Amino acid sequence: MGEVDAAFVQASEHRPKTSVIVDEGIPLIDLSPINYQIEDTIPVSCIQGLVKEIGSACKEWGFFQVINHKVPLDKRQRIEDAARKFFALDMGEKLKVRRDADNVLGYFEAEHTKNIRDWKEIYDFNVQEPTFIPPLLEPDNDQSLQFQWDNRWPHNPPDFKEACQEYAEEVEKLAYKLMELVALSLGLVPNRFRSYFTHNTSNIRLNHYPPCPYPHLALGLGHHKDTGVLTVLAQDEVGGLEVRRKSDGEWIRVKPIFNSFIINVGDMIQIWSNDCYESVEHRVVVNSEKDRFSIPFFLKPALYTDVMPFEELLDDKNPPKYRSLNWGSFRTARLRSNFAKSNVENLQIYHFKFPSD
Repeated sequence: MGEVDAAFVQASEHRPKTSVIVDEGIPLIDLSPINYQIEDTIPVSCIQGLVKEIGSACKEWGFFQVINHKVPLDKRQRIEDAARKFFALDMGEKLKVRRDADNVLGYFEAEHTKNIRDWKEIYDFNVQEPTFIPPLLEPDNDQSLQFQWDNRWPHNPPDFKEACQEYAEEVEKLAYKLMELVALSLGLVPNRFRSYFTHNTSNIRLNHYPPCPYPHLALGLGHHKDTGVLTVLAQDEVGGLEVRRKSDGEWIRVKPIFNSFIINVGDMIQIWSNDCYESVEHRVVVNSEKDRFSIPFFLKPALYTDVMPFEELLDDKNPPKYRSLNWGSFRTARLRSNFAKSNVENLQIYHFKFPSD
């Protein structure tokens, strides 16, 4: 093994264990009950069992897997193939579409999580193009927010842009259907969340985790929670995603299931639901032999969205636990910490919690 680069080394308490607990209890949910629906919203009578399953999974795990989701397999395979071809290009070619402080989209090879560098390279693109950024937004007068973000599409591979856009259209549909089910499970109307995504900032990330010579010291992606609303993840057959089980804090490896998606609740659902559903820590371990690829879709609201607990869920026994959080300001603060090491703790949603009595 060559010399270890200290930038990648995790603190001892965050390093992967040699023993692995695989997939104990992570819910697997069959979405067949909604497959035949053609209406804009789902009739509740047909899907009460499914809604209950979703609610239980969100409450107990914050994570679940779905099958029979209607995202065409050929479109998933096409974007997976495009990702492999893109990451196989030489570094000079990839750096042509490298992201910077003015535009957070494109290729990046030096991401940090909790101030430790991740063992991976990524490519980000936004689902809505260009992404609308309202001029009234003033996140501490941060100059890095221009009025729109445009995707940085590479010239190679030739069908890369089309493969990404076709897949995005399908996985976005799935995310909105899942949000209807989440809303119903909370006792809300199915389209309760929909207005927050008119000018959404949702993005898709292509991840490549190369073989790592010191997988016992580094992580492909350090322990973290997702800041957005909902994540829909396609992972390959290599696997490596680990979820922190709420009941005992153990790290559980999510076993890859062919043509399934892994879904997890993000921080914004935690606030909207007033902690009924909680965003859960997860991480990615690497191995010394195989490349791993994954493609998460991150459902995110418009930048001007003020997120606070839904009034319908509050009463004297369940008062609001959070003050209002502006998504644009929150996201900008978090993006800064992804570029490089920082001496300041990453902004977290608990910074917006009212003090408990």
